[in-house]
Amino acid sequence: MKQNITLSLDKELIQQIKILAAQKSTSISALLTAELERLVKKDDAYQQAMEQAFASMEKGYDFGGGNVAASSVHRSCRNSTITPPVNYASP
Repeated sequence: MKQNITLSLDKELIQQIKILAAQKSTSISALLTAELERLVKKDDAYQQAMEQAFASMEKGYDFGGGNVAASSVHRSCRNSTITPPVNYASP
């Protein structure tokens, strides 16, 4: 079911929309309808992707490493030979 709406737009914008619609051999109504439909579909796709990403994060990822105790990670970091980066900026 279709329903009309009323828009209040700047006259210069309306003129530009008329030109754009004419270049595309369509009406302003059809042009706006297509753009609004595209916007809604894009938003729907984004929402679906967000839901899938959150579901994946909830499930977690198996990297095959098993459980590692936090204490062993801290211990290995303390025993590391990696040195912090040198700051060459003059004081």
